[in-house]
Amino acid sequence: MPRLVSTWLALVCALTPLAALSIAGPAMAGPGGGQPPHLRVVGKGGKVLAERSVGISRRLSVKTSPKANCLGAGTGGSGKYVKVRGNTALGLLVKASKSTAALRPLSLTDHFLSEFGLGLCGIGKSKATRALSWYLKVNHKNPNLGGETVRVRPDDEVLWALAPYPYPEELVLSAPLSAQPGAPFEVTVLSYNDKGKKKPAVGATVTGALLPTDANGHTMVTLAEEGTLVATLGKDIPSNSAHVAMCQPSGACPTP
Repeated sequence: MPRLVSTWLALVCALTPLAALSIAGPAMAGPGGGQPPHLRVVGKGGKVLAERSVGISRRLSVKTSPKANCLGAGTGGSGKYVKVRGNTALGLLVKASKSTAALRPLSLTDHFLSEFGLGLCGIGKSKATRALSWYLKVNHKNPNLGGETVRVRPDDEVLWALAPYPYPEELVLSAPLSAQPGAPFEVTVLSYNDKGKKKPAVGATVTGALLPTDANGHTMVTLAEEGTLVATLGKDIPSNSAHVAMCQPSGACPTP
């Protein structure tokens, strides 16, 4: 793919064909129910702006911005409010921004509303540039659709990350819910590519670990008190945070 086309596709990752909105029905829980979708937003420099569960809404209003011109000069928004379906990846972001200060303001343009849909330029202080754009993954896979189109369901994991194109891999950290103080425990770091294919993340650094992850993505961590672990590896998207509680001297350990 020519570089010009690649850059354009990266910049418009949050643009949505309006026709697709007509098929995005309300997201319902399955027969066994489910937890609200989990949203993680990683901004400039790998800073985590949000990592939380967000309930699904039916429809939301969001204001566009004349300063949202990441798609080129003269492509800023009208400044008007527009409607967004709450059961989409963009709708989830809009809802979370209303109660999470680090996600405000959302910088959206409706300049291409009649052709593509809304364009996402900024989240809080993290802005798209010629080199960086907002990368969307749902359940560790790039849907290759705009966030306004991608429907979310209970138990889904939604990631928005400001990243260069070609997009880096996403790290996922698994750790026990609890451990004995001062006793080493194993954690695992996996790396997911654009298509959602996973492999062990070799050489990743994990909070509290003396050594990087091995060929199987494993390393040992020792904590004296409860703490939150994160994995990093070069330019890859930093992992989710994993909180590890401490067991009591009696041997009783916290449960979910």
